[in-house]
Amino acid sequence: MPKKILFATLLLGLTVTGAFAQKKLAPVPETKNAKAESQARKLLAGEFSIDPAHTRVSFVVPHLVISEVEGRFDDVQGTITMGKDIMGSKLTASVPVASINTGVAKRDEHLKSEDFFDVKKYPDMKFESKTITGTLSNFKMVASLTIKDVTKDVLLSGTYTGAVKDAQGKERVGLRATGKINRKDFNINYSDAIDLGPVVGNEVEIRIWAEAIKK
Repeated sequence: MPKKILFATLLLGLTVTGAFAQKKLAPVPETKNAKAESQARKLLAGEFSIDPAHTRVSFVVPHLVISEVEGRFDDVQGTITMGKDIMGSKLTASVPVASINTGVAKRDEHLKSEDFFDVKKYPDMKFESKTITGTLSNFKMVASLTIKDVTKDVLLSGTYTGAVKDAQGKERVGLRATGKINRKDFNINYSDAIDLGPVVGNEVEIRIWAEAIKK
């Protein structure tokens, strides 16, 4: 390639590159969904009653080593108190154990019996947060959990999912949290086994998704 043509090509390339370097890239516009999510995530202080119709307290437990059984409690009562920040907030709840639902009536009756929860003697589970640390999007909660005649501290990881006004103008907040417990720590000692291991595993995963209405 002749030197004049080569020089002209390099000069054109440098000119175009310089023009792009001087031009500032326009910021990516915030989407409507992202903006709504950001607004919803703002902490709304106050006292809120848990809405049982839109709150899920569920659990997952190993079955026969190779599988899992999932269940939930269809009734839960309690209060979420939101402070000025997540660390000043609190969650208390009471769960009627008779509302347990695994989708199989016969199994649910067995879980209510003396082999497991002994509902006639211990009708309710109790939950009360003691400390919450971290941020709205990633917090750790130490809570007092009472099942049957045992009260122990448990650790949950959670997220404040936000605040919103419903169609009736009522203010609502939401949060979700997960953790693990050993059922035998709470005197749920059912111990049938097969050659491979226990029929019901000891480690239970707890999943909470709570929605509450401002009082």
